[in-house]
Amino acid sequence: MSRSIPIRAAAVASVFVVAGTLAGCSGGGGGAGGIDGVQAATIQIESEGTFANPDDGQTAEEAGLGSGFFISADGLALTNNHVVAGAGTTKVHVGGGDQEYSAEILGSSECLDLAVIKVDGSNFPFLGWQKGDITTGEEVYAAGFPLGDPEFTLTKGIVSKNDTAGQSAWASIDHIIEHDAKIRPGNSGGPLVNANGQVVGVNYASVAELDSNFAIHRDEAQKVITKLIDGEDVLSLGLNAQALPLDDDGNAVGVWVSSVKAGSPADAAGILPGDVLMRMAGTTLAAEGSLEEYCDVIKTQGSDATIDVDVYRPSEDALYRGQFNGKELAAVTVPGIGAQSGGSDDREYTTITDDSGVLSVEVPTDWTDVDGAAFEGIGGHQFIDVRASTNLQQFSESWGTSGVTVSAAEMADDLTPQAIFDSYAGLTAQCTPTGADAYSDGVYEGQYQYYSQCGGQSDFVIVVATPEDQSFVIVVTVAIASDADLPAIEHVMGSFAATFS
Repeated sequence: MSRSIPIRAAAVASVFVVAGTLAGCSGGGGGAGGIDGVQAATIQIESEGTFANPDDGQTAEEAGLGSGFFISADGLALTNNHVVAGAGTTKVHVGGGDQEYSAEILGSSECLDLAVIKVDGSNFPFLGWQKGDITTGEEVYAAGFPLGDPEFTLTKGIVSKNDTAGQSAWASIDHIIEHDAKIRPGNSGGPLVNANGQVVGVNYASVAELDSNFAIHRDEAQKVITKLIDGEDVLSLGLNAQALPLDDDGNAVGVWVSSVKAGSPADAAGILPGDVLMRMAGTTLAAEGSLEEYCDVIKTQGSDATIDVDVYRPSEDALYRGQFNGKELAAVTVPGIGAQSGGSDDREYTTITDDSGVLSVEVPTDWTDVDGAAFEGIGGHQFIDVRASTNLQQFSESWGTSGVTVSAAEMADDLTPQAIFDSYAGLTAQCTPTGADAYSDGVYEGQYQYYSQCGGQSDFVIVVATPEDQSFVIVVTVAIASDADLPAIEHVMGSFAATFS
């Protein structure tokens, strides 16, 4: 799907201000005066700010153009989140006119790709919403300012699907309209109207080679407009984000952050333009190259919940961990080695889980021998567990094979770090102690011990940590039998997670 994004010259985004009846109203009236009045109520938006380009990774001040439409005479307008999110300034031209108006972003949603802005001024013509059902075969018109052209454009088509789900790289919407009224970059945020000039949806995407065009369904928009007008963000953590395409092997890469809304949960967490979100709440993001998993986590947890997040920062080639609405991002540290310096080695990695699905960790794809069975550990406590290696039997019986174990149990008085370290004394007696210190990765805190020359050939790391509420203890061990496997420590420490309900 093509989209309008306010980064670089390649992206000219359209925002439309839909002026019609106020939020939640299903009435069809408005001040625009039928199809001939749609132009007067449609706006072109110019957003300026600092954006990171996923094509080259560069961050710079950019200006992008988009479309929108008025929904009330006092300047309330509707557009796409991806047109205005992260903008430092927003300017508006009404109906293709020369006069420039300033505008304020009131509320937005990256998952629904909607935003409401307030344009300075009054007595603006606005659009009303279509009454009744939206039907397949219905005649529709796409309005806006494609390709950054200041001249208003209106294209004609029909509704080909009146209600379907829409997953894209920058949105995850349960109800969209598919139609064939041609839209192009710059139409984003503009209105899709019926023959009477009433709004049926908000245009946001297209697939040029299939001649398919997509609009956010009227009903989906009306459900949240009141909240957006009131300044409430909906299904949002404050990102202008897009899921990156799968790599050549079909593996998920993550969600690219183009810009961050000041004062948002993402901003407070320390997310920066150019970051790549890899996992949230232990869930791999962009598994199908869309924003679906990102939005599913927000829908499940809530925008104000404390959500663990794993981040790759390409500008530093570094892994970070932290939380939305919790602990700020911190660089992942490899115990005994220091701040990690990898994150982009040539090996492929995959996420494995224990049998219950609570524990997860990222391991090299050639560590195909995996066991997710629980076991009874020290003090008779029940531990859930997942472990992986190229050969688990050799991993458990000798020091010549690399591997990882991640275990967790409900917190108990006798599950202290020292007690857990002592339980490994039979193994570590075969090693040379290298370091021991406090452990903190932005999500979990505890202690670690690092050993080298185990059995004369392996490095061995033990991490014992807890989340902030200390509801459970998590134990991570990694044995590294060759230098080629050293980057695996970084991936393990940057990805292990427990998601107890």
